[in-house]
Amino acid sequence: AAPAGAVAFGVKHTEGVSVDVQLRGRGQPEPAAGTRWPLDEGTVLRFSMSRASAEVNDNKVTVSFYAEGGKPINQAGVFLTGVGISLDVDADRDGVVEKNSPNKASWAWGPEGHGAILLVSCDKDFP
Repeated sequence: AAPAGAVAFGVKHTEGVSVDVQLRGRGQPEPAAGTRWPLDEGTVLRFSMSRASAEVNDNKVTVSFYAEGGKPINQAGVFLTGVGISLDVDADRDGVVEKNSPNKASWAWGPEGHGAILLVSCDKDFP
């Protein structure tokens, strides 16, 4: 996706985003402000978010491309929205799913028991 003539790239991102650059045949470089990496085949740019967004598109990653000698060529940007996913259960089996049920941390068998009952489908849907 790099423009013609690009030999290096730099990355900027908002606080809610983590960025990793992996260069083929080399260890993980420590990014510093203003760092530029060579645009080599096998270079991987991986970004992620560790928390849910407050609103849609509230995080951004911008990749800047540079020609020989450091002249800027172009930029590409991606807006990100972190979605929080939670699996909550009826831990005390009373028909109500509660976020902060104290029974989530343990399990007890029987009619007065508590804790999640998980049914897993282990059949082979696609042979």
